[in-house]
Amino acid sequence: MTGHREDRTSWPDEELLAAVAQRDGTAFSAFYRRHLAEVLAYLVRETGDSELAADLAAEGFAAILLSAGRYEAQRASALPWVVGIARHKLLMSWRRGRVEARARQRLGLEPVELDDLALERIEQLADAGVGRLEQMLEQLPPMEREAVRWHVVDELGYQEIARQLDCSEMVVRKRVSRGLGRLRNQLTEIGPA
Repeated sequence: MTGHREDRTSWPDEELLAAVAQRDGTAFSAFYRRHLAEVLAYLVRETGDSELAADLAAEGFAAILLSAGRYEAQRASALPWVVGIARHKLLMSWRRGRVEARARQRLGLEPVELDDLALERIEQLADAGVGRLEQMLEQLPPMEREAVRWHVVDELGYQEIARQLDCSEMVVRKRVSRGLGRLRNQLTEIGPA
């Protein structure tokens, strides 16, 4: 870790999370700002509710703060790991019928009341996150882009996509796999935002 650098915004995710594990609040702030828009974009899309998305994001980032020391870098960007935590929090909230607050409680964080201005800002951030993800998706070859969008965004099964494209399920699986691989590579090349 290069702790001598003051401006943590240029640090790679792995360094930020190592510093977060050492309770570096500035590193956490940089990490949070880097990934918040994409997390909110995902959660708003899944829930359709900005306030619920903000609550889930808060719990997800609190969990990241508590578990940063266990992060194992597999690529330049920790975004897949972060979205995975957000997805886990979302699934647990659906299962339990409420948003967990365990990580926030362990950190002694009180629930935040959101006013209309805060909710509008959440929607703006979510839109910005969607915009970045859409830009990456648009760079895929057309057949892969279509397959990834239908499978990941629209949540259609491989069989349904194959029927719509009039091709085999194996072809659809390959297109989705290749497209997701290209997106992972883009995230790796981009590195920290």
